[in-house]
Amino acid sequence: MITLAGIRRQTTYSPNHVSNDAKIFLRTVERLNKKGFRVNIYDEHDLGLVDIKERLIFSMAQGIDSTMFLKELEKEGKVIINSPKGSINSYRINMVKILTEKGLPFPKSIVINVEEKNKIKFEDFNARKIWIKRGDVHAVHREDVTVVYSEEEKNNIITEFARRGIRDVVLQEHLDGDVIKFYSVRNTSLFHWFYLNGINHTPFEIKLLKDLGNKAADALGLEVYGGDAIVSGDGKISIIDVNDWPSFAPVREEASKAIAELIANKINNFVSGEVYGSY
Repeated sequence: MITLAGIRRQTTYSPNHVSNDAKIFLRTVERLNKKGFRVNIYDEHDLGLVDIKERLIFSMAQGIDSTMFLKELEKEGKVIINSPKGSINSYRINMVKILTEKGLPFPKSIVINVEEKNKIKFEDFNARKIWIKRGDVHAVHREDVTVVYSEEEKNNIITEFARRGIRDVVLQEHLDGDVIKFYSVRNTSLFHWFYLNGINHTPFEIKLLKDLGNKAADALGLEVYGGDAIVSGDGKISIIDVNDWPSFAPVREEASKAIAELIANKINNFVSGEVYGSY
């Protein structure tokens, strides 16, 4: 029997989604068990404290220290889904640069150190409001993504981020339109979307949304991912965020099936018919 390692996300990185993140992880484990795989479960805070012998790992870890530890395991030849490189790329300070360089439709976004809060002014965005987002992990607190309407508010929020030990933030242009959330697992049929706050329900091309999501995931190096997009009044689609291994709460059954399928296909590609006690 092939044994895999599964790494649960630390609850710190599951704000408002602790239960949902746990459920998608455990449902994926159940799917893999039914496929005949054994899964040894580790918690994210175990990384660096325990010896992970398994050669194939699927991980929901998001913390910087744990992701860097997994990056070292990947260098040793272990196969990890999502690749820690993809997780690091999806940190906002990296994602902004990568998606912009790839030419994907993405709102004006500027990364600054919190000590440079006066370097970029609110008026530089020519928008009625802008978003301030922590630059590393996607969210630990609800306040990690905050909308502001003035220079004073901008500076106050950045000062608060600095007090919390956050060093880099992203200032992002606000785009008007319908907010859409999407989920996908690469190389499977799963692609699910829904309106997060559909106001106008402006018609748009679903195929284009899927293509943009896939291109963003490919650019970042993610296989299990989700994201957010804006559909403007003229039907234009802009990606505004991409994250590694979301909760998939609305489609947990379909997603766990697709993720298990992805992992099984990875195993088949690398094992080539041989059975290892620990892969």
